[in-house]
Amino acid sequence: MIYVGGVPFATDESSQGTHMLISLMEHPILVSASSSFKFLPERKFSVSEPSGSEASRNSKWVYIFQREFATVDPALIDFVGTDEATTCVGLVIRNQKHGMVSVAHMDTPSVVDIGLSQMLSLVADHDPDTVLDVHLIGGYDDTSSKNEYLANKSSAKLDGYSHTLCAKIIETLRNRNEKFQIQTLHVLQHNTRWDPDGTALPIFSGFVVDTSTGSIIPASFDRTSRCPDEVVRRIRVTACYDDPKWDGRLLEAYDTKTDQFVIAPCTWSSHQLYLAMAIQELSDAEILLRCSTSPSAESPDFVENERRQCDYLIHHPLWRETFPHKQPRTFQRIEDGSWVKC
Repeated sequence: MIYVGGVPFATDESSQGTHMLISLMEHPILVSASSSFKFLPERKFSVSEPSGSEASRNSKWVYIFQREFATVDPALIDFVGTDEATTCVGLVIRNQKHGMVSVAHMDTPSVVDIGLSQMLSLVADHDPDTVLDVHLIGGYDDTSSKNEYLANKSSAKLDGYSHTLCAKIIETLRNRNEKFQIQTLHVLQHNTRWDPDGTALPIFSGFVVDTSTGSIIPASFDRTSRCPDEVVRRIRVTACYDDPKWDGRLLEAYDTKTDQFVIAPCTWSSHQLYLAMAIQELSDAEILLRCSTSPSAESPDFVENERRQCDYLIHHPLWRETFPHKQPRTFQRIEDGSWVKC
C-alpha cells in the first residue's frame, strides 16, 4: 500500500506498475522533493585521505554493492549507502518508530519480490499502523537523447533497464499490505542530465542514509571506503547468477546484530575463468561496451574495477581457495573503524 504526503495513493487496482510510476513521477509532493534533492551537495566518503570529509573521518558506515542489501541499527551505524548505480535503483526502507533502515542496490526486476521481503524482515513489525518511509534514488532515463526526451516528454515512453526496474518496485510496494510512505522518487527523468552531445547521464549515482535522522544525501565512495572484501563481493555479484540458491534473492553481506560483514560462499567455474581471461584481452572501450548496461554513464574507475575482478579470478581459479570448506568470509570492525578478517 503506497502513501504520499500521509494520504493513500489511489490507483485502479488493475493498473500496472508502469501507469502508477507515471502518476507518482508527476505527483507535486514528489516532484518538489526530487527538485530539492538535486541541489544537495554530494558527500564524499574515503578512508585513505585524512583530509576528507568529517563523515569519512569520524563516522561508521555500511557500504553495499550491486544486488546486495543491508539492514542497519542506528544505535550502531551512522550511515548506510551505495553508489555506482546507473541503470540500477537504490531502495531505502526506514521504520519511523524505531529507525531501523534497510538499503538495497537492485539491478533487475527479478530480485524485487523476494528482495523486498528480505529487507522488511528486520524493518517491519506486526503493528498495522506502522508507517515505513521509502526512498528510490538512481535509474536515469537511459532510453533517449535530450532532443528525443523533450519531443516525447508528454508521452512518457517507458522502456529500458531503469524504467522496467522502477515500475516493478512500485507495483510490488502497491501490492503489499504494509504502509509505504514514499518520500523520495529521484529516478528516471528526475535523475537525468545531458552532456554537450545530448547523451543522457545520471545526476547522482549514489547516496547515503543518515540513520539518526533518516535523511537521504547524495554520496560517492572511493575504493578505500567500499569495504570490506571489495573484489570478492564484486565477483559474487556475477557468480550468483549461476547459483540457484540466489535465484531471485538479494545478496546478504552485513550482519545487523553483530555489526560484522559475513560474505556467504559463492562458486565460480572454469567458464568464468575463461571469460575473465578473455575480458583482460579487450581494450578499455570494449570492456565498457560488453560489461555495462550504460557504457556512457559509468564512473572513471569502472574498467579498472572489471580488470581487478578478472585478475583475482585468474590468480584464484579455484573458489575453494577463497572459501575454504565452504565457510563464509567474516570481517569485524576494529577500534579505528577499519575491518579485519576473522
